Amino acid sequence: MLERLKELALRRENLEAQLTDPAVYGDGRKLAAIQRELKELTPVVEAAGSLEAAERRRAEAEALLRDPELKALAQEELSAAKAEAEALREELKRLLLPRDPNDGRNVILELRAGVGGEEAALFAGELLRMYTMYAQRRGWRAEVLSANETELGGVKEAVVLMEGEDVFSRLKFESGVHQVKRVPETESSGRIQTSTATVAVLPEAEEVDVAVDPGDLQIDTYRSSGAGGQHVNKTESAIRITHLPTGMVVTCQDERSQYKNRDKAMRVLRSRLYQRERESRDAAAASERKSQVGGGWRSEKVRTYRFLQSQVVEHRIGLTVYRLDAVLNGDLDEIIDALVTADTAERLKGGGA
Repeated sequence: MLERLKELALRRENLEAQLTDPAVYGDGRKLAAIQRELKELTPVVEAAGSLEAAERRRAEAEALLRDPELKALAQEELSAAKAEAEALREELKRLLLPRDPNDGRNVILELRAGVGGEEAALFAGELLRMYTMYAQRRGWRAEVLSANETELGGVKEAVVLMEGEDVFSRLKFESGVHQVKRVPETESSGRIQTSTATVAVLPEAEEVDVAVDPGDLQIDTYRSSGAGGQHVNKTESAIRITHLPTGMVVTCQDERSQYKNRDKAMRVLRSRLYQRERESRDAAAASERKSQVGGGWRSEKVRTYRFLQSQVVEHRIGLTVYRLDAVLNGDLDEIIDALVTADTAERLKGGGA
């Protein structure tokens, strides 16, 4: 591990030197790549420096053990240095695990109502609120790019851009089918209904990541409309972009400006195309969009929200949290931290594979 750490320290020095080259600033893609790699290397190199300092203190304490007058103090320092060094070694093992190159990216989060009709749309709306509130807690910026709402306030589908520090690394485990068990307000008999909503978390693609040929796009404009078909405005500012080679369709109508709607729609399209490229490179990847979304059927669930017991069950790691209201109000860190920890432990067990 020591040789590997030396290599990484030299690599960081090399990258920092590249940042002083004016030519780098003329290449946006290269500059972004250097900054991302530096961000990943810095905590590793700093932890390695701390480990080296702890080992020096350990050696100094061992030398002082021979002095009868300082033996007790040296033993105390030795124990502290050993404990710190051991903790730093474990931390370095974690830091040296192969990192998802998309962890530092922003996110395009897609929500869709699944099984359950209007109740599923209401649940999707609650998930949209939950993720928006979680973004606020983390200091991220959440912007709804498009939303198809129902007359009762539910959401058939929504697309949200989330920008901030390490958004994808925190949200990528949210992908999958979320299930709710509760008595709907419209249910007079008091029976518990099971409904679902699907969540897909896509790393936002930058323009330099995906080349989109304008000739492959069919762009249509239409008049924006709200729930129940009511017109939001009288101009044809809404945008529908169809990517002809793949058949992907993206719509955006939230802005009154046609240009802004087109820009937002293109951001979503690029991210979907980027995800498609990722899937083709590794069809078995857990982040595959198709496996994320599934068909919305109950058997594909990753998490269940049980209102009667006021609990949230995370099926992938067997975690049950008895704070349903807090979770729906955006207090997701306990669940996400547990998922991240479980993933790290699994990768450590597999040697980082």
